[in-house]
Amino acid sequence: MADLAINKRARFDYEILETFEAGIELLGFEVKAIRAGKLNLSGSYVIIRGNEAYLINADLPPYQPLNTPKDYDSKRARRLLLRKDEIKKLMGRVKESGLTILPLNAYNKGALIKIKIGLGKPKKKSDKRETIKKRETDREMRRYR
Repeated sequence: MADLAINKRARFDYEILETFEAGIELLGFEVKAIRAGKLNLSGSYVIIRGNEAYLINADLPPYQPLNTPKDYDSKRARRLLLRKDEIKKLMGRVKESGLTILPLNAYNKGALIKIKIGLGKPKKKSDKRETIKKRETDREMRRYR
């Protein structure tokens, strides 16, 4: 399972409490663009409308700009494929606790493209500073080994 795109800001800005695996509904040329590494997940999030989950604000530029339809929107809402019980669980957790659903990364699973989404609680500024300090000390430790 090779990572095709990673949302680094999600893990920095949010404490991830639970993760889910979701399929994503794509057009043919979008699949090629994702496999070419053009997917940008930063600033994107997941919302639930009706009984369906949608990936909002994920930027996916066309694989071949001249061969894409003229009305193609690179930031369109893309439907995520989850089971009904997973969607209900996500809806309940978001309404009751005020959590956010974020895409964490996109990867191949066989011939399919999957998105790992997570329920996240926003970190406070002090938590972010702590994360930065921990990362820097780990880097220093590796440097002296």
